[in-house]
Amino acid sequence: MRPPRPAPPARTALLAAGVALLCGTPVGAQETAEVSVPPPAEDTSRGRPVAPEIQFSRETIVSASASADDAPEGRATSTVTRADLERRLPRSAPDALRWEPGVFVQQTAHAQGSAFVRGLTGQQTLALFDDIRLNTSTWRQGPNQYFFTLDSRTLDSVEVLRGGASTPYGSDALGGVLLAHPLEPPARPTPFRPTFFLRGATADSERGGRVQVRGATERLGFIGGVGGRRVGLLESGGPVYNLTDGQPPEVPRFDRDGRTQLGTGFDELTADGRLVWRASDRDTLTAAAYLYRQYDAPRTDQCAPPFSRFDECLQYDQQFRTLAYAAWTRAERWGTTARATLSWQQQHERRTFNRPAFNVVDRGTDDVDTLGATLHVSPSPYTLASRPVRFTFGADGAWDFVRSEARTAFTALGVELERSRGQYLRGSRYFTGGVFMDAEWEAHSRLTARAGTRVGLVSARAPEDAESGTLAVSNTWVPWVGHAGVEWKAARAVTLLAHLDRSFRAPNLDDLTSRQQTGPGFQFENAALTPERSTTLDLGARLRSWRVTLEGWGFATRLDGAIGRRPRDVADCPPSTPQCNASWSRFQLVNAREPSMLYGLEGSARLRLPAALTAQAGVAWTWGEGPNLADPPANPDVPYSPRVPLSRVPPLNGTVELLWAHPSGLSASTGLRWALAQERLAIADRSDARIPLGGTPGYAVLEVRAAWRLDTRWVVAAVLENVTDAAYRSHGSSVNGPGRGLVVSLEATPF
Repeated sequence: MRPPRPAPPARTALLAAGVALLCGTPVGAQETAEVSVPPPAEDTSRGRPVAPEIQFSRETIVSASASADDAPEGRATSTVTRADLERRLPRSAPDALRWEPGVFVQQTAHAQGSAFVRGLTGQQTLALFDDIRLNTSTWRQGPNQYFFTLDSRTLDSVEVLRGGASTPYGSDALGGVLLAHPLEPPARPTPFRPTFFLRGATADSERGGRVQVRGATERLGFIGGVGGRRVGLLESGGPVYNLTDGQPPEVPRFDRDGRTQLGTGFDELTADGRLVWRASDRDTLTAAAYLYRQYDAPRTDQCAPPFSRFDECLQYDQQFRTLAYAAWTRAERWGTTARATLSWQQQHERRTFNRPAFNVVDRGTDDVDTLGATLHVSPSPYTLASRPVRFTFGADGAWDFVRSEARTAFTALGVELERSRGQYLRGSRYFTGGVFMDAEWEAHSRLTARAGTRVGLVSARAPEDAESGTLAVSNTWVPWVGHAGVEWKAARAVTLLAHLDRSFRAPNLDDLTSRQQTGPGFQFENAALTPERSTTLDLGARLRSWRVTLEGWGFATRLDGAIGRRPRDVADCPPSTPQCNASWSRFQLVNAREPSMLYGLEGSARLRLPAALTAQAGVAWTWGEGPNLADPPANPDVPYSPRVPLSRVPPLNGTVELLWAHPSGLSASTGLRWALAQERLAIADRSDARIPLGGTPGYAVLEVRAAWRLDTRWVVAAVLENVTDAAYRSHGSSVNGPGRGLVVSLEATPF
């Protein structure tokens, strides 16, 4: 376990300093920044007014979140900008998404985070970094920790595309796509200078920093750095109670103060480098590498597990991700663009499950090496009926090579045995890729049509392991999907949109071969799974003017062959799996024979107010239902429903923010996140100790922020989080949110 929290007087002093910063005024001479407020510009390609942002001659910390103005047309999207990251000071890349409409962030551990997009997460959402696929064939069902391995300090923005998107992006894009964009070197010649970042937080005793170098010559640009942090036990506002009996749930376990959560804390190291060479006026070559190293991160719901001794703990000793790639981009004068990438990525994971009372330690190590290649070409527009048509062609592929092993040590005997298989099967291979085409036709000055199609190829191979009763896997699928949509400009500032999408997710090696302990219980493989497919209808409306931006979407998603957990008995456990026999519940993944349905509404608004104020808000509601995968009980008096809620679908939730920025460099903002109680639980949710009995209570969490940019070399920012010290938990999480505390960041470029 981690050392105890700092003494209350130290935390009180930090809070007092934060209040002084939030309420204080800038000290010292500063140059006056000029404010330029350009008039609404006319987007000639769409014939609509574009609502500009307030521009300062010097970059400021506070700006309104980017909306669909900068996102792909015709879809439900939002963007987390670099200014948003600097203002909100998120703890991680998933944490940065909490303010986006239609996104709900779950945390199985303080060192993990998974974004739900339209009620789906994990394998059913796709994550990309600089257009390179992060999803691998071992991503598990439900929430996972892998988007956490992106260092938020290296991100320029994160774009959220809501809804199915397999045509341009391939398998897994059922609920949506997270597109992370890295920071780039300067575009113009700039001296190479170091920048130092320091950061601290009181709720989890976080302390860390980063050293970054950035600069450019006429042809060559570079940005890179190294960073690290140490994060301690997370202090919450107190326990969250069951809705049924008013008692605290089994997860998490608390220290004696009733606030500090055991099974939290971790160490982190990062390093990155990005070299951009402008070989000619048309050609750009990029070489980049990103390393993430996380150490000693307990999985909170398994440290200690429910109904177990306090000293049992599942810990991720190492959670590593390494990415290296090269990219070539070409932009022709007449409008043709092309980009090709070659990448190598390694995901490394080492776990230890320590059970001192039984003198047993279980260890597992998994490595996934991924070779990837992509090619996207956008020719100059063609003409059809005197109107422009734009095409995009692409091809991509990702090859996974898996190594996995497991050992059990009997500490009293000094003996360690290697098992015949690990969580996965050593020597497994997986390929996913395809070719696609997208087209956009401006059929009329008010009407734009879009359509596209993809032919994919997915191959899964895994050897047999007779000792553990694991069957060999040799499956190939060739999915064909597509989409179509229209955009109609009903008035100068009003646009109506409709979009129909067909997407897919092929079973991966985690579905087909893995055996692991999950929140609801022990889960084992099914080699006979087939792809799940989604059909999504989106209807949306946008109002954009100089002062107001409004956007609303309604969607319906049908999942055919959805992969879910079916309850099993002890007699169904595979051979040589004592964890299955000892678990309080057991599940096997199966394809549902009947369709599952997701319905939802999403809305966002932004209002420009006098005195450099901006107000913005978002709201999302999702409802999901699918077939009951459990067999009807033999006793007819036992309640049974043929259709049940889908697992871990978020409740009605939303955000409100008020932002202010002054030309002097001083800025402030406040934000409120809220969610209603979620009482619609799937069968697996009712046995999941992460979810309080009867469901997860609702909450409202307020934070206040301030920042001061002095000249161009010094920036200090602070966030007073959870001002009311509310005890709350995001639905499906193992950890409660931070209690009242202070997050402080300092950025300095002294030379």
